[in-house]
Amino acid sequence: MAKEVTKRSENYSQWYNDLVVKADLAEASAVRGCMVIKPYGYAIWEKMHEVLDRKFKETGHVNAYFPLFIPKSFLSREAEHVEGFAKECAVVTHHRLMTNPDGPGVVVDPSAKLEEELVVRPTSETIIWNTYKNWITSWRDLPILCNQWANVVRWEMRTRLFLRTAEFLWQEGHTAHATRQEAEEEAMKMINVYADFARNTMALPVVVGHKSPNERFAGAIDTLCIEALMQDGKALQAGTSHFLGQNFAKAFDVQYTNKEGKQEYVWATSWGVSTRLMGALIMAHGDDNGLVLPPALAPIQVVMVPIYKSDAERSAILDRMDSLKKELEAHGHSVRIDDRDTLRPGFKFAEWELKGVPVRIAIGPRDLENGTVELARRDTMEKFSVSAEGLGKYIGDMLDDIQKNIYAKALKFRDSNIVKVDTWDDFRDKIEKGGFLLCHWDGTTETEEKIKEETKATIRCIPVDSAVCEEEGKCIYSGKPSHRRVLFARSY
Repeated sequence: MAKEVTKRSENYSQWYNDLVVKADLAEASAVRGCMVIKPYGYAIWEKMHEVLDRKFKETGHVNAYFPLFIPKSFLSREAEHVEGFAKECAVVTHHRLMTNPDGPGVVVDPSAKLEEELVVRPTSETIIWNTYKNWITSWRDLPILCNQWANVVRWEMRTRLFLRTAEFLWQEGHTAHATRQEAEEEAMKMINVYADFARNTMALPVVVGHKSPNERFAGAIDTLCIEALMQDGKALQAGTSHFLGQNFAKAFDVQYTNKEGKQEYVWATSWGVSTRLMGALIMAHGDDNGLVLPPALAPIQVVMVPIYKSDAERSAILDRMDSLKKELEAHGHSVRIDDRDTLRPGFKFAEWELKGVPVRIAIGPRDLENGTVELARRDTMEKFSVSAEGLGKYIGDMLDDIQKNIYAKALKFRDSNIVKVDTWDDFRDKIEKGGFLLCHWDGTTETEEKIKEETKATIRCIPVDSAVCEEEGKCIYSGKPSHRRVLFARSY
């Protein structure tokens, strides 16, 4: 089956597209720019949802749900916000269809025009802050720590499955605070929650930093992000957390009475990750044989494949597998027995490798006789035989090792592709090869735009790791003084 997937070295973009489709993660839909997330792909997203939702609740957040439709006038209240999203908005103008009077089918009923158009949710700051106005009157009502799991629509012209689609799934946190300090601490806390999730669940090393003013979320005072490096040397923004200041509170007149009895505007944050993380998972860890899933996110952690020649052998081996499955599940592992009798073992091996299952167990008549099993690790492609005794703990230790090994491999790749660059000629040479470039920048939007125009590279973030970046130097482009390095890369 891996032969049906283009090799990364031949065409990385096609490799990615092949893998998404052949591994049964997603496919294009009949609706332009939208995707169907297939059961196996959705199972991985559910695992992400489960872990993140638990982390949010552990930090005091609760889930809520807000409308899909937003009155157009709401987006107009925050100038930067509406400017940032205006070109991506899908707009509902009518509320009814009618039978076509001139032929078959249906047409929009011209008499059903809405008094005010509704925007299909591109993000929810405006509808949520209009709601918070009704929830907040006193300092006793704060903080509000809400999250919602939802779909959003951003009318993208160029789409790629998971990475950029017109409709996608995500979560968006929206919090309200009495003080600036509380809101800033919240924004930093949540970007670190994302970083922890990326590193320890996705096995994805990320750089935490601030976006440049030119790259901030529309309407934010500060945007924090996590940036990951894909195997083709391009960066992927994997999550963002925004300090919104009082911009939305002022736009929707959300004030509270403080302990001294005075009226103050509320301070806000918003933060989110999306199904784009699925794309990051594929591109950071996949190989020419298919997906490589970290055990923490694998819907099936262990697959068992029986090898037999007769019905009697099949029955005895499946009985043994049923017993081992119960043992493994008792240790908390997700297990599937592939007992399909219409496919040969070699085909099954290739299919589960393509789907990235971390551990494969094969049992044949000789294994049954000797009390052994054959194990195969997806991350290293190693095969070896072990005793079936105590298999639950052995597999648990192996899954832990696989999780660590996948992260270590990705970290080694990332770190070997971060370089300091001090001259414009060197920058132009190295950006063609990909990777993260740590460079001095003079802090101006003009220079940032010029660099993007000439090289297609953007400032991915201003890293929070001051020990690495804070030093005096000269901007690689303008030669003007610079007080720290920032992270440049080409990106998705």
